[in-house]
Amino acid sequence: MAGSQDFAVDPRNETARVWLNGELVRKADAKVSIFDAGFTVGDGVWEGLRLHKGALVFLGAHLDRLYAGAEAIGLDIGMDRREMIDALDLLLRANGMEDGVHLRLMVTRGPKSAANQDPRNALGRPTIVILAEWKTPSPSIAVEGLKLATVSIRCSPSDMFDMRLNSHSRLNLIIALQQAIALGADEGIMLDPNGFVSSCNATNFFWVREGEVRTSRGDYCFNGVTRSNVIRLCADHGIPLVLGDFSPDDPRGADEAFVTGTFGGLTPVREIDGQVLPGTLPGPVTARLRGLYEALKDAEAGL
Repeated sequence: MAGSQDFAVDPRNETARVWLNGELVRKADAKVSIFDAGFTVGDGVWEGLRLHKGALVFLGAHLDRLYAGAEAIGLDIGMDRREMIDALDLLLRANGMEDGVHLRLMVTRGPKSAANQDPRNALGRPTIVILAEWKTPSPSIAVEGLKLATVSIRCSPSDMFDMRLNSHSRLNLIIALQQAIALGADEGIMLDPNGFVSSCNATNFFWVREGEVRTSRGDYCFNGVTRSNVIRLCADHGIPLVLGDFSPDDPRGADEAFVTGTFGGLTPVREIDGQVLPGTLPGPVTARLRGLYEALKDAEAGL
C-alpha cells in the first residue's frame, strides 16, 4: 500500500489486546453493536497517538483535541482525562509495548435504540475503543517520497463540516483519496472553498519555495498536532515560514515538500501534479525539520 499511512507489517500485532469499554480483549472479540452510532452514522471522534521510547508523546495536545471535539458534538465521553490516561497505560502494559507503537483512540455516541441520526436515541453509554499496534512507517517512504495530486473535493468551512474535528465521518476524505489514486497519486491535495491550497486528505501539507516553508493559514485544514509542532519548530529555529493563501501553482514549483501526521511524522513528497520536485529526498529543509522533530519527540519522552 502506497501513501502516508504505509507501514511495515509486525506479527506481534496478531496477539495484541484491545481496550474495549474497560475490558482487555482479543482482536477477534473486539466487537460493537450494529446499532452503535459510529457504525450507523459515523457519530464519534478519535485520536491517533504515538508511543515513542516509553512515552505517549504530545499526549496533552491530543487529549485537548479529543475532549474539545466531543464537546463540540455534544458527546459525553464518561471518562475524565486521568481515567483515559490510566486506560491507555493499562493497555500498553498488558501488551508489553514500549516503542514504535501507533494507537487509535475512538469514542462514539454508543448503542442507539434505532439506526438513525437522532442523538436522542442514544442509550447513554458511549463506546470507547483503544487499538494499539506496533506500527512504524515503511522505511522506503523517506527516500521514495509521496506522489500528490490536486483533487476536486474541497476542504469545508466550520459552518458546513468542520475539518478541525477528528470526526468518524471521513467519506469526503475517502472520495478525495480515491480521486488521487485514479490520478496515479498516493494522496490528494485538497483546496479550500476559495481555491487555495488547504491540506491533503489524511495529512497536512507543507512545501519549500524561495527559501521559505509555506502552508495554508489553517482555517480549513486538519487541526494537526504535528502541523502545530512543525510551525513551532520553524519559529524556534529561525526557519522562515509563511502561513498564507496559495494557489495550486505555488507548490507545483516547490524546491521540496512534505506532509505531516502523527503516524508518519514528516513524510517527504517527490511529485506534485505530475511535476517531479528537484533534488534528492528528503530535501535539506525537510531533513532538518525531521531531525528537529525527532529531537522534540525525545524531549517529550524525557530523554
